[in-house]
Amino acid sequence: MDVGFLGVDPARLAQADFSPPYLQVDSTYLVPAGSSIRNVADADNPGVHIAVTRNSVEDFVLTRMLKQAQLVRVETISTGFDVLRAGNAEVFAVPRPTALQFSARLPGSRVLEDRFHAVFHAIAVPKGQAGRLAYVTDFIEEAKASGLVQRAVERAGLRGVQVAPVGNPPTK
Repeated sequence: MDVGFLGVDPARLAQADFSPPYLQVDSTYLVPAGSSIRNVADADNPGVHIAVTRNSVEDFVLTRMLKQAQLVRVETISTGFDVLRAGNAEVFAVPRPTALQFSARLPGSRVLEDRFHAVFHAIAVPKGQAGRLAYVTDFIEEAKASGLVQRAVERAGLRGVQVAPVGNPPTK
C-alpha cells in the first residue's frame, strides 16, 4: 500500500499511520413509522432487536456498547433493511448516509438525530513512513482549511457526513 483512504479504527492503527481525518460519518439508527424509539438510548432495552451488518463498524461498536437490546446480524446492508421493513427488527444500525438513503424507501421511517458512534476517515500510509505521513497531513489540513473537502462533499451529493475540523482531532 502506498496510501489508502480508510476509516480510522483501533485495529488499523497497529498496521498503518493515519493523517488527520478529513471526514466524519456518524453511525445512527433508522426506525420504521410509528416507532417509539426517539434516540439512541431508547433502543437499548429488552425486546428491542437491532439489525446490523455482520463485522461492520456498527456491529463491533454495538457489541461492546449494548446492555439489553439484541443484535440481529445480517450479511449485507440490503438484508438489514429488509429485516427492518419486514418487522423482524425494530431498529437498523447503519452509517447516517445509508440511513438517509433507506429512509426514502420506507415511508414514515425516521433517521435518529443522535449517533452511537462516529467514524473518522483519513489517509493511511505504511507504518513508519514519516515523510509520507507529513506530506498527507499537510495536504489534508490544507484541503480542509481551503474548503476543498467541503466542495468535494457537495459535488458528490453526500448527505449525512461532515468535514472533520482542522487541527488533527483525535481519531481513536
